[in-house]
Amino acid sequence: MSERQVHVVSAEIAGRTLTIETGRFAEQADGAVTVRYGDTVLLATVVGAKDAREGIDFFPLTVDYEEKMYAAGKIPGSFFKREGKPTETAILTSRLTDRPLRPLFPKGYRNEVQVIVTTLSIDLVNDPGPLAIVGASAALSISDIPFAGPVGAVNVGYLDDKLVVNPFMADMADSRLDLVVAGTKDAVLMVEAGAHELPDDEMLKAVIEGHTICKQLCDLQEQLVALAGKPKREFVPPAVDTSLEEAVQSYMGGRLKEAINHADKVVRDEETLALKADVLAHFTADEPEEEVPERLAIVDKVFEAILKEEVRSAILERDIRVDGRGLKDVRSISVEVGLVPRVHGSGLFTRGQTQVLTVTTLGSPGEGQRLDDLGVETSKSYIHHYNFPPFSTGEARALRGPKRRDIGHGALAERSLVAVLPDTDEFPYTMRLVSEVLSSNGSSSMASVCASSLSLMQAGVPITRPVAGVAMGLITGGENQWKVLTDIQGVEDALGDMDFKVAGTSEGVTGLQMDIKTTGITYDIMRVAFQQAREGRMFILDKMNEVISEASEELSPYAPRIITLRIDPDKIGALIGPGGKTIRSIIEQTGASIDVEDDGRVFVATADGESAQKAVEIIESLTREIKIGDVFLGKVVRIMPFGAFVNLVPGRDGMVHVSELDTQRVENVEDVVRMGEEINVMVIDVESGTGKVSLSRRAVLTGESPEERRSSGGGGRGPRDGNGRNGGNGGRGGPRDSSGLRSRDRDDRSRPRRR
Repeated sequence: MSERQVHVVSAEIAGRTLTIETGRFAEQADGAVTVRYGDTVLLATVVGAKDAREGIDFFPLTVDYEEKMYAAGKIPGSFFKREGKPTETAILTSRLTDRPLRPLFPKGYRNEVQVIVTTLSIDLVNDPGPLAIVGASAALSISDIPFAGPVGAVNVGYLDDKLVVNPFMADMADSRLDLVVAGTKDAVLMVEAGAHELPDDEMLKAVIEGHTICKQLCDLQEQLVALAGKPKREFVPPAVDTSLEEAVQSYMGGRLKEAINHADKVVRDEETLALKADVLAHFTADEPEEEVPERLAIVDKVFEAILKEEVRSAILERDIRVDGRGLKDVRSISVEVGLVPRVHGSGLFTRGQTQVLTVTTLGSPGEGQRLDDLGVETSKSYIHHYNFPPFSTGEARALRGPKRRDIGHGALAERSLVAVLPDTDEFPYTMRLVSEVLSSNGSSSMASVCASSLSLMQAGVPITRPVAGVAMGLITGGENQWKVLTDIQGVEDALGDMDFKVAGTSEGVTGLQMDIKTTGITYDIMRVAFQQAREGRMFILDKMNEVISEASEELSPYAPRIITLRIDPDKIGALIGPGGKTIRSIIEQTGASIDVEDDGRVFVATADGESAQKAVEIIESLTREIKIGDVFLGKVVRIMPFGAFVNLVPGRDGMVHVSELDTQRVENVEDVVRMGEEINVMVIDVESGTGKVSLSRRAVLTGESPEERRSSGGGGRGPRDGNGRNGGNGGRGGPRDSSGLRSRDRDDRSRPRRR
């Protein structure tokens, strides 16, 4: 057995060393590398089938990002204590990795390829997302699988008014931009971003800056390929039968052009499918029965190719889109709010035949989502879900829960709205938005952004400004021939070369996602796309503002009301109680939801104002600072020969010495008070250090203030010591200390008592 050869290449990126290594792990994979940046280490492997998969008309690429909790020194929180289904972060990273790789495989390639990226170590400093793309690209590049890479990827932030490459993960909370750029040495392939209203031109600069680093990462991978790369497998794309294509073209004549040029998607689809059925029947009529299935697949492929060319050439050569719009025109828009009763907020946004209803639900802070992944954040109070049911495209299929696409579109809408949400100090609610796609003909994710902005405002959430989104498309032709399309519909997305989604306010960009189906786009194309996207966004915002432009003044009557209190953090234990007993008791008494933060903030949420106020009063009494001169109505909880113990607030008792029980001399404590009786008492002393509280019932009866007590020497009957307390009590003997208690009494008072 030959000794393994380990090859290592490194480069300085943003002041830190990025290292790619191969030859140490996973030798049976077609390609395997580790990528290390700081103490974040990922293992990327790739395996490709030697033969094509039969009976499919797509490239079977799968990309899985595997989060291992050991990478951050954590044990999974599930019952089985092992990793289960992928987290949302893992799914989003898988999509992020897939998107720039897929366009670089040969057209017509049908061999199954599987990429698996595994987290080995996470330092919570260096973001593993871009590294997953770099690792997958490097593994593919050194393998024998056909791949037109390599691809570099980098994160770009905006801190202290300047662009920062690969910022630390902890710093991203203060960054105006969270951008991932991926591309080859020649062009940008993928962009994903969330931003705090960054101007469009600054966003373009960030993309260009990120692509500069991508080129360095491509150079680094090429060094690794020179050391350890395998020769690529030979792949010959299947030959196209041009004679059949000409025959189909001749048979259809001008009918295809007539079928696809309809503004109504349903009519267009019906007529196109009818024409396709006619073509398939005509060109398989004379085939032997056993050869019909294969012939149908061939004719179907030819028809789709002709359809694609017809749509694209009409745009490139005549600026004609299938629905008759100009290249920059936005489809007709309809905006409505408050359509759904009982919910806390709702917005319906319709653009052409794409329609999305978003519903807002407001909850208490404790209803936020806990995150059990490898990120810095452990919870979030804004949750956005996106649903894409089959009826939205006129299909009938089983409902199987959210797909990767649904999770990705929900995350994009969420990212696009975060920038305009109020601070938790101003609006301490958990917000869950659900975008229901009711009809889809292109860019339902951007329609979700618009509907969500409407829903938030109608719910009374004080967002800074409305947010709108629009999707741009691209059609490329011969050398330097291209057209950018505003507000693409489904057919233009499917047959085009780019899906460029931009969301933002009137002030700047808040969300960005770009996917390329070619080998990349130039900066000139991106510049035009940004400009057209801004024009389209402003048009949509104007339509939205005609209906609602700012948050409603009142919350829905069905939404909970939240009262925020601040208590001394040292009092949190008293509020929660042993094992949570005290706070559960308050919740049961009032029906309110109570959430306590480590900094002393307490959130009381309930739809009933009276219940909320009752909970607030209990909390305030529990956590108030007990001071000399305070008067309490407390319950007698314990009687001793020398006095009575009175409960002031849950978990806090004070002692009324027998000399302070009445204005007259008291021989027997139970002559004045009984167990369970409620009495008014004044705080006359709080012992520093121990916090023990001395009380007086006599001071309440006489109306004597603490100042008057001090000036008069304490008041009361009988001889007093230097502290103003009675020196004797009904003939009871025994040595006393300076507080007037016998030593055995003091020992008894300090002994832990069972409650």
